[in-house]
Amino acid sequence: MATILDTLKKGTEYLEKYGVEDPRLNMEHLIAHVLKVTRMQLYVDFDKALPEPALVSLRDLTKRRSKGEPLQHLLGSVEFCELEFSVDGRALIPRPETEELVHLLLQKEWPENVRILDLGCGSGVIGLSLAHHLADKGASVTLADVSSGALALSQENATSLQITNVNFVESDLFCAIDSRFDLIVANLPYIPDAEQTELSREVQRDPALALYGGELGTEIITRFLHEVSTHLSDSGQIALEYGIDQHDTLKKQAEDLAFEPVTIKKDLNGIERFLFATKTV
Repeated sequence: MATILDTLKKGTEYLEKYGVEDPRLNMEHLIAHVLKVTRMQLYVDFDKALPEPALVSLRDLTKRRSKGEPLQHLLGSVEFCELEFSVDGRALIPRPETEELVHLLLQKEWPENVRILDLGCGSGVIGLSLAHHLADKGASVTLADVSSGALALSQENATSLQITNVNFVESDLFCAIDSRFDLIVANLPYIPDAEQTELSREVQRDPALALYGGELGTEIITRFLHEVSTHLSDSGQIALEYGIDQHDTLKKQAEDLAFEPVTIKKDLNGIERFLFATKTV
C-alpha cells in the first residue's frame, strides 16, 4: 500500500501539473483531512500506509482541487481569529486581509456594551469574531446580509461556536436596519465588473453577489457611505475593507460626508486596504 510520503509526493506533482498554487501544502491539508489528523502528525507518520477508504476519498478531493474547487470548500472549514468557521459556496471564502481588519479592530478600546453591526456579513467571520473576543465587554453584534444563504451560514457558525450575543437580519445594506451602532464594519463587494475574467479559478467559485461592486467597483461602498451616518451613534465609527487603488476615492467620499478623522491603513503586504472613520457630532 502507498505510504503517506509517497502519496504526498504523487499528489503534489499532480496538482502542480494542473496549476494549483502551493501544491504540496494543499496535499498536506487534504491528506490530514481524510486521515483526521493534524498536518504536523503527517511528518511523524510518513512511512505509514494510507487505508484504502482514505485513499478513495483523497483521490476524489485531489481531482476536485485540480479543477479549481477551493481548498477551503473541500475541507469545509477555515481558521479565522482563533475560531473554526464552516465555509461553502454560500459565502465568500475569508481572506487573510479580512482577518487583519478584525485584529486592528480588536486593538482599539471599545466602551462597555458596545453595539456592532457587521454589514455584508457573509459567513460571519468578522461579526462573530468580534462578538466572541469582545464578549467580556458586553458587546452585542448584529450580522446582516442581502443573501439569505450567506446569512444562514453565519447563523450555523454562531450555533457551532456557541456565540449567543448576536442577532441576524436579512437586509440590502441598511434597508432592514433600524438601530444605531457604535461600530459598523463592512467587507462589501469591491471588484470592478470588468475584472471578472481576470480572477483565479478559486475566486470565481465565490458568489458573484459577494465579489462585484459595479462598473468602478466602489459603487456599493459609496452607497454605504452615504447611508451609514443615520445608523451610527454619536462619535460612532466605521471600518471598511476595499480593493487596490480605491483608497483615494473612498477617503475623499468619507471626508466630504463629514467623517473626521478618516484614516487609511495598509495590510501586511503594504497595500492600502482599510478605511477607519468617525462620525462627527
